[in-house]
Amino acid sequence: MKRGFIFAAGTFFGLRKRPLPGDLVIAADAGYRVCQRLGIVPDLLLGDFDSMEAPENFPNIRRSPVEKDDTDTMLAVKTALEQGCDEVYLYGGTGGKRLDHTLANLQSLLYLRRRGARGYMYDDDFLWTVMENESLTIQRTVEWGLFSAFSLGDRAEGIDETGFQYPLENAVLTAEFPLGVSNHILEPEATIRVRRGALAVGWQLAPLSER
Repeated sequence: MKRGFIFAAGTFFGLRKRPLPGDLVIAADAGYRVCQRLGIVPDLLLGDFDSMEAPENFPNIRRSPVEKDDTDTMLAVKTALEQGCDEVYLYGGTGGKRLDHTLANLQSLLYLRRRGARGYMYDDDFLWTVMENESLTIQRTVEWGLFSAFSLGDRAEGIDETGFQYPLENAVLTAEFPLGVSNHILEPEATIRVRRGALAVGWQLAPLSER
């Protein structure tokens, strides 16, 4: 298993999992400033540098044009896959004034999943990932912790949710109605299964001050 860490230019809510020797670390454009604050030296700095000036003395910079199909974060995701990462942790993928980038980054988690990797995106005391045609078991870290699930296609079918306040059995979630929002995790472990379709799922984490 090879881990990748991506620091993007959205809001940074604190470091929950620190890169270790051997992990791939990519800073996407102004995500480099977060790395500087944390004392983390990325292996690669990439982007179109519309959010900051590229540092003159950084040894490994990959510039991209401003007019392109990929966001800087998506370029980082593709690079992590090219380098063999099968687990990718994304910081700075949410928040700020750009809801469009938050949605784009949720889609990038599906891009990872469909290519054999799993991505995790950290929000404000919340963690997001994407699942497709599979089961996922999560640990409760907060009493009465929140959990939400959203269809990433027109519909997702055969959904079971066990260990939650509002269990589901062989349910359907669609893109037009947020049935899966604001559940609560009751058991030490909770499991969600989707038999057909893709879901974005997120759950509450303990505040960093309590860890």
